[in-house]
Amino acid sequence: MAIFQFLAFLAFASHLRTMFTDPGAVPKGNATKEMIQQMGFREGQVIFKCPKCCSIKPDRAHHCSVCQRCIRKMDHHCPWVNNCVGENNQKYFVLFTFYIAGISLQSLFLCIQQFTTCVRQEWRECSTFNPPATVVLLLFLSFEALLFAIFTAVMLGTQLQAIWNDETGIEQLKKEEARWVRNSRWKSIQAVFGRFSIAWFSPFTSPPNAKTKQESYLYSV
Repeated sequence: MAIFQFLAFLAFASHLRTMFTDPGAVPKGNATKEMIQQMGFREGQVIFKCPKCCSIKPDRAHHCSVCQRCIRKMDHHCPWVNNCVGENNQKYFVLFTFYIAGISLQSLFLCIQQFTTCVRQEWRECSTFNPPATVVLLLFLSFEALLFAIFTAVMLGTQLQAIWNDETGIEQLKKEEARWVRNSRWKSIQAVFGRFSIAWFSPFTSPPNAKTKQESYLYSV
């Protein structure tokens, strides 16, 4: 019970951080002539402008039709968290799927353990319900745990693969040609989670370069 509650707390915290963290939204309406002149771009420099939100579109940014904003390194818009998964909150989304998958696997293990205990004790004092009701409840919980374990594990795997290959989900779907210099696999992981430490698994810590990325989003165009 203590392990389950601990994982549930981390999953809930990861969910909140994913929901309320700015995924990397580009300021709307900053692609005016005056703003471009103030930013000091060189003459002849190519600047990409989003026609939907009138913003200077950084490299690898995509427009979200739900948020009505351009998001840096947008992976997808997740209805589970009512937010985009992008450059600044991808770590928390990965932790969210990781802890939900862990909870689901533990629940499945506990269901199997409870069923074997009931069979070993010949259904004597193993449950407050009668044997048929206990079997139905265990089957329902096992199915639910297995369903969420598979679903979140697949999502976790796709996120880790995208990070590993330095390619977002949208870039994979659109099969976009890489116009950026791909990071090594280890640097790609560090860009999301930071340097390796126990903080990787904490939804309460941000990667050390998150603030830097927020301040320098206009330099890559």
